[in-house]
Amino acid sequence: MAGSKTRTESTQTPQADAAEESEKETEPKTVPQEDQVKKYRSFRIRTISTVALIGGFVGFVWAGHVPLMLLLFLLQLACIREFFEIARVAQQDRKLPGFRAQQYYFFFVALFYLYGRFIKNNLLIEISSTRLLAKLFSWVLRRHTLVSLSLYMGGFVAFVLSLKKGMYLYQFSQFAWTHTIVLVVIVPSSFLVANLFEGIIWWMLPAMLVVSNDIFAYIAGFFWGRTPLIRLSPKKTWEGFIGGAIAAVVAAYCLALALAGHKWLVCPRRDLSLGSLDCEVSDVYKFRRYTWADLDEWTPDVVIEALPLALSTLPPALAERIKALSITAMPIQLHAMVLSVFASVIAPFGGFCASGFKRAFKMKDFGDTIPGHGGVTDRFDCQVMMAIFSYTYYWTYISAAEPNLGDVLDSVLKLSDAQQVALFGKLGNLLVGEGLLPDSVMDVLAPVLAAKEGRHDNAGGPDQTQRQVAAAARRAAAPALPSLHEQPPLAKARW
Repeated sequence: MAGSKTRTESTQTPQADAAEESEKETEPKTVPQEDQVKKYRSFRIRTISTVALIGGFVGFVWAGHVPLMLLLFLLQLACIREFFEIARVAQQDRKLPGFRAQQYYFFFVALFYLYGRFIKNNLLIEISSTRLLAKLFSWVLRRHTLVSLSLYMGGFVAFVLSLKKGMYLYQFSQFAWTHTIVLVVIVPSSFLVANLFEGIIWWMLPAMLVVSNDIFAYIAGFFWGRTPLIRLSPKKTWEGFIGGAIAAVVAAYCLALALAGHKWLVCPRRDLSLGSLDCEVSDVYKFRRYTWADLDEWTPDVVIEALPLALSTLPPALAERIKALSITAMPIQLHAMVLSVFASVIAPFGGFCASGFKRAFKMKDFGDTIPGHGGVTDRFDCQVMMAIFSYTYYWTYISAAEPNLGDVLDSVLKLSDAQQVALFGKLGNLLVGEGLLPDSVMDVLAPVLAAKEGRHDNAGGPDQTQRQVAAAARRAAAPALPSLHEQPPLAKARW
């Protein structure tokens, strides 16, 4: 019996061992397979969301400048909501009714100041179109900075009055949190408004470069990523970082070429209308031939001086060929390549900073607004960095000092009342001299302008001035204005 039992155990032991070994072999295989399935599912969801986001953005671009500004406002509102939720303590909020409204109040005051500064000239053109709008809003625009400061001071006083015993630390921490978020997120992203009205391309192109780098870096890291890039974001790899940068530079050259051919994207918008655009296309969007001599304006003197020495080390035939090299491209294409370098090398650190921020609060994403991406802030972090750089780059290297109607109106409002009236009269005389206005207009306005400037004859008193105005009005109304067919050709066109 004992022997048979021993033989039975000896015969069963190899089978059991084989079963255990087979289980050990299959177990490690199932885990990676599940991870692979999850990985591809995440990739599919992320791709669908990305396509939807790009499609929505293109729709806003088609709608125009003002809808794009509204889109930026909604994005900023979503971002600040996510940040407020991070630091929110529900139990503490219940003890402070209205405190959350104070935080949003400071957010809207910041937007009033920033947007007002960036689109002030556009607003001046709009309100000057009718007398009612001019009466309602000209005072606010002329004193925009003072109004903004007054609004902020009102919020500050309200905050101090709302301080509650036992809640000081929480209230002051939330107060500091609000100002930090406004300074770090809202202020930089608002620079996109200034870029937008100089041409949609100066918002669209930087944003697309960040998205392009993100997409290509994700694809490169997905298929070839092996080497970790930074501890703050473990999924980022050197392969994805380098692959995304190279692809973004190439994409920048092609995207600039595709976008620069549409006036809707390159023409500046000087008002707040939604109509079509037409302008004289800037040289930035016209093809030109570049040679080595053109490097002088882009390259430091040390490099320029070193080039002849470097060429002297090459065979003469090769050196001559290199000297003769040239490229035909639009300046915007080269500018786009510079922007793409920033979008690939520096802007991602906005995302790394956001990753460290999330780790500090032990959270994976800022929210779940966008499937596969997380919250709005998760997609907007790099755009904040890009907004600052693209704004600075545009106003340093691209912007041309050309006067426009908004700038002129802004300058006129800085004059004294007497100077504004004098300017109105002189401009009217010039327009009459050019044939753009009939003489009868100035016949009516001249006594009024003289009275405003204090140059009328005081001997007759106010009644005399009123009689002069009435007489001028009658003289202007007596003869009918000449019809268009009775005017010379130049006057016809101007009428």
